[in-house]
Amino acid sequence: MEPVAAPVDDADVPRYWRELGLPGLVDVHVHFLPERVQAKVWDYFAHAETHYGPAWPVTYRLSEEERLAVLDRLGVRAFPTLPYPHKAGMAAWLNEWSHQFAAGRPQVLQSATFFPEPTAAAYVAEALDRGARVFKVHVQVGSFDPRDPLLAEVWARLEETGTPVVIHCGSGPLAGEHTGPEPMQGLLERYPRLQLVIAHLGMPEYRDFLDLAERYERVHLDTTMFATDFTERLMPFDPADLPRLAALREKVLLGSDFPSIPYAYAHQLQALHRLGLGEEWLRAVLWRNGARLFRIEA
Repeated sequence: MEPVAAPVDDADVPRYWRELGLPGLVDVHVHFLPERVQAKVWDYFAHAETHYGPAWPVTYRLSEEERLAVLDRLGVRAFPTLPYPHKAGMAAWLNEWSHQFAAGRPQVLQSATFFPEPTAAAYVAEALDRGARVFKVHVQVGSFDPRDPLLAEVWARLEETGTPVVIHCGSGPLAGEHTGPEPMQGLLERYPRLQLVIAHLGMPEYRDFLDLAERYERVHLDTTMFATDFTERLMPFDPADLPRLAALREKVLLGSDFPSIPYAYAHQLQALHRLGLGEEWLRAVLWRNGARLFRIEA
């Protein structure tokens, strides 16, 4: 049997996952945000040269319905909205918006977030009671230590429920006061059964976050922007660590950062394909692991 060829472009993505024998894709790192918040995020990327160095043109700067249609055409069968606050007083409002957005959209994994503030435990409990299936934490944007005592009850509840938490904690593309592996190591020492999904494979501290995924049973890694041409120019992955990534096959999840990516969605799949880790690895990453984590039927 001929090996499956990488997708040429977005229109070719459905052919790609069908030839791999998959019912579609599960993407654990997609953002849908309230309109004015989304606009501010895009404005930030419009001035990326000031923040990151290279330009960061947003490929899918489209209306909400157009973005949903793009994901549908690509065959993304399940995805979150991943809201995140940059200051106190935002999280509960973002959770309410995300709850409403997910209503009537079975493909959307209802998402929620939190910030170190006295009300965090209460609104996280409320979000869980209302069906939140995944939480998002952005250590760099929020500029807080995930070990903050105000979050102790939150982490304990999330560990108890096994709710996945997609957490941007690596120091790329910008380092923050509390980014990097050390705070996460400290958090996991306190809550070793947290179901963490390390965003961006922990770039650029890839090796340290591979260590955590190997050491802790419920720590996963998502592929957001990993191995793409854009990221490899800035924060390259050492090919010597590919065997470790291959061995972690059941703990790696497809993530894209759609819509705010500076290339076509298909390029993320091309980047993973050219790692050369095999079609069984791709099937696990593109569908099986996400479907298992979020209990998604084919």
